[in-house]
Amino acid sequence: MSERTVLVATSNPGKLRDLAGAAKAHHIAIAGIPGFSSLPAVVEDGATFEANARKKAEAYSLALPSQLVLADDSGLEVDALGGAPGVHSARYAAHEPHRTGTNTDDDANNARVLRELQGVPPEKRTGRFVCVLAVARDGKTLATFRGVAEGVILDHLRGTGGFGYDPMFYFEEIQKTFAELSPEEKAKHSHRGQAFRTFLEWMETQWMETQ
Repeated sequence: MSERTVLVATSNPGKLRDLAGAAKAHHIAIAGIPGFSSLPAVVEDGATFEANARKKAEAYSLALPSQLVLADDSGLEVDALGGAPGVHSARYAAHEPHRTGTNTDDDANNARVLRELQGVPPEKRTGRFVCVLAVARDGKTLATFRGVAEGVILDHLRGTGGFGYDPMFYFEEIQKTFAELSPEEKAKHSHRGQAFRTFLEWMETQWMETQ
């Protein structure tokens, strides 16, 4: 692997775009794992974002001996919903999100959150996006990195960019939803961009110094 390329264990094009936006300023390329769809799927049954990120990074790094593999787990925590959807964000529309291994449609996930927040006043619609990145090599996690973006959950969707819950997540600092941002803008403010910048600092200091 080129030291200027980072391999990411995901089939989600939205996550790859997010990370590419964050990496662009550092002249680093983001790439998916070659043949990723043919590798055995990792069951994301961890109780925390970190547990799932570590599990994915470790499992997929075994398919790429001696190479660094980055994996993330991320989601939306809504205070009025007791922190839900949380680690079940990608499959929240399922009848029993904790029992299904299949992601559900973004529109359906958004619809459930909006439905459950009906009647909740704006001042109580606080929430946050959380991302944990794990980097592993040969089945061992080397480090993890956490990013958090605080915001307000709107009662409608705004914007056509991004993915997942981005259209309802209003970032008050710039008065836009994440779905109204370019990839570069989103990388500057998002949970994933924040976690990735911390990863880059680790890679350019602690990791590169040992190679």
